[in-house]
Amino acid sequence: MNSNIYCVIMAGGIGSRFWPLSKRESPKQFLDILGTGRTLIQMAFERFSSVCPQENYYIVTNEDYKDLVLEQLPMLNPEQVLLEPIMRNTAPCIAFANYKIKQRDKNARIIISPADHLITNETEFLNVINEGLNYVNNTDKLLTLGLKPNRPETGYGYIQVENKILDLGISKVKTFTEKPNLELAKLFVGSGDFFWNSGIFIWSLSAIDAAFKDYLPDIESLFSSGENISDEASEKEFIDKIYPECPNISIDYGILEKSDKVYVFCADFGWSDLGTWGSLYIRSNKDEAGNVVQGDNVMLYDSENCLINVPKEKLVVVQGINDYIIVDSEDTLLICKKENEQDIKTFIGDLKVSQRNKFI
Repeated sequence: MNSNIYCVIMAGGIGSRFWPLSKRESPKQFLDILGTGRTLIQMAFERFSSVCPQENYYIVTNEDYKDLVLEQLPMLNPEQVLLEPIMRNTAPCIAFANYKIKQRDKNARIIISPADHLITNETEFLNVINEGLNYVNNTDKLLTLGLKPNRPETGYGYIQVENKILDLGISKVKTFTEKPNLELAKLFVGSGDFFWNSGIFIWSLSAIDAAFKDYLPDIESLFSSGENISDEASEKEFIDKIYPECPNISIDYGILEKSDKVYVFCADFGWSDLGTWGSLYIRSNKDEAGNVVQGDNVMLYDSENCLINVPKEKLVVVQGINDYIIVDSEDTLLICKKENEQDIKTFIGDLKVSQRNKFI
């Protein structure tokens, strides 16, 4: 195992589209969404354990979730948990990790991964990761992982590649497109030169550091101003001071869409970002009626194509329901048509307006 490989897991989101199971005090990355006995962040950590030394992991998360991270990943030292005082999207998150890694290893190669993705073909995924790490070694290239789309998905970003496919299935990126409408997504899938953007990246520290200097100099300058800070208390004070000054911007928009050094590894390893209940339904095993049932005491009658997530000990009887999402958390019951699950955002907004924040 190479000692200069680092893994940064981004775990600061709230996961509001998985409401009411995912809430502010316990977001989806800390939940066993798949019913495997492991939470999503535990699965993400284990995914890279054969390529990244344990001491080279960094988890970037909201300061409210420090205890959750250390509880679920007790093998980590507290200094490996990087605490964001406020949410500022993925560019500041990655800059924060760069700041910490630079203190230890200026020759680092870095894997960036969200905490809440599903990978069903772990063997192929690790092959891609290892080949990607070799590809970016001693280069200024920024590598993202792309997946060949099998449906016109409007919930994912898309990467268009140039016609020429280089070695290993790697191609230079031509364009990025954020979450297209259905008609555009159909065109993308039909064209053959668009891939889903996984949000998983591989690069060298020197390459991403140079990219920040070129395209997000304000963020780079803020973090560089703290390079000589050595003690933990001063570092926390420094991060708490500069983080609100960072623009709220994604790494895709801030750097990847602008740089001419971005490449995509086109692969297929059974990926889903598990962004919605609908994506979970697509990826889950179903009974003969097309139902996904997460719960030990669920009785179904004349019901088809439903997703049901309820406490294991609760008896739930469902009759005559088709194409619905039914989720029962401790204090909230959601019954929603699958085709209207985007309305969850509206439900949460209405709860805020009516000052019922305890349910969010």
